Amino acid sequence: MNLAKPRIDIGFATNHAPAALAFWQNEIGLPFDHTQPIRRGYKQHRHDLCGSILKINQVYEPLPDNPPSGYLELLIARDGLTAPQPMADPEGNRVSLVPRGMYGIERIGIRLGVRDVAAHRRFYTEALGLSLGEANANGAETFLAGDTVLIVEPAADAPHDAAFEGKGWRYITFQVFEVDREHAHVLAHGGREARAPVTLGTTARISMVRDPDGNWIELSQRASLTGSLAPAHG
Repeated sequence: MNLAKPRIDIGFATNHAPAALAFWQNEIGLPFDHTQPIRRGYKQHRHDLCGSILKINQVYEPLPDNPPSGYLELLIARDGLTAPQPMADPEGNRVSLVPRGMYGIERIGIRLGVRDVAAHRRFYTEALGLSLGEANANGAETFLAGDTVLIVEPAADAPHDAAFEGKGWRYITFQVFEVDREHAHVLAHGGREARAPVTLGTTARISMVRDPDGNWIELSQRASLTGSLAPAHG
């Protein structure tokens, strides 16, 4: 995968944006970037997350009470720590500040619980083209998307068909140069299509794919990074 930005973004939805914004800005200390209207009743509050983007999606319709996705926890590297500091935001999203270098994390890491680590290894290396990172204990494996560390670990309660809508961590985003090309590659290598590529005004061209457990992954060709939203040909 040809990344337009060497790291992953992550997002969640909330019906209680003021509390979520206060936690991430004041307790975690993330700088607010801007609010992006998505559609009526839906806007996205974007925050700088060590070069990644934390996307807090403010939704006015009540979120459905769907089971959690496989995205378990966001890990943020901080200098001066000797041990992880686990926390949870008002939505219950798990986040830990971790010593820089832990699990190879220099910026952020994302923990993902799955039913079959081997199936996800094939997906992340073949469909998404990620490289293997440091070995981990307890059957976990790590994958590198630029300087983001994705930690994939076995979990007995991992979903088999994760929903996009609901509380908690719900999706990650890869910024790429050519969404149509990358989307087709994922589908040709075992990924499932969730949403075909579509252009959102002059902002981005995006698509959605799903991993072997149904967890949602956004592929985004963002004009501010790539300059063009034209679909690739050939």
